[in-house]
Amino acid sequence: MKALIADDEPIARQILREHLEEIGGIDIVGEAATGNEAVARISQNEPDVVFLDLQMPELDGLSVARSLRGGKPAIVFVTAFDTHAIEAFNLGVTDYLLKPVRRERLEAALDRVKRQIRTRPARASEPAKEPIRRIVGRAGPDYHMLDPANVIAFQAAGESVYVLSTRGKFLAEHTLKALDERLPKPQFRRIHRGTIINTNHIRKISPLSSKRWLLRMSNGLETIVSKRLAGAIREETDW
Repeated sequence: MKALIADDEPIARQILREHLEEIGGIDIVGEAATGNEAVARISQNEPDVVFLDLQMPELDGLSVARSLRGGKPAIVFVTAFDTHAIEAFNLGVTDYLLKPVRRERLEAALDRVKRQIRTRPARASEPAKEPIRRIVGRAGPDYHMLDPANVIAFQAAGESVYVLSTRGKFLAEHTLKALDERLPKPQFRRIHRGTIINTNHIRKISPLSSKRWLLRMSNGLETIVSKRLAGAIREETDW
């Protein structure tokens, strides 16, 4: 089960994370400190359950819950206030936990989430994911919304993925695999295991040998591809 923790207090996030790790079977795919960040992380990481604080900067927990559609993910409020419980359950949340959270209460909430997941209607096939309309990039503590047209390339470095854009370099919020699945083709092309390029930003294609070609991008980035791949890119982009 994939979980996301949203709370503006770092200590509260740490305590909840430790409880979940002790229980086991939970993959914590992300954390958020503000309401807007929670909405972005939910969209990017697609958790099964979100543990959501009520009082957060930018958007409160109730506003975050209202913004979600389709019955996924399950929402478990974790708060120091019991005054919004009725409104929360009217929104269809799975559970409402009061701080400090007791482990047995947390386990009961997880059991409810598991039952909810099991009873979701089965679908004949997974719908195609919508193309990405905006890229979320992070620079220090700030999050930036980037137009894909301004993105030159995505590059993996260890477990991190960086966005190289006309506005600079940012840390991506998606994995390279998720980006490859949702970026529009043939504009975006995965040319290596760790690199996706925006073919609209290719400025030069040059042969290096009988088997290798060099691509030069608008920001000066140079990358080597096979002759076959260079030919496919030229065909797709009418070079």
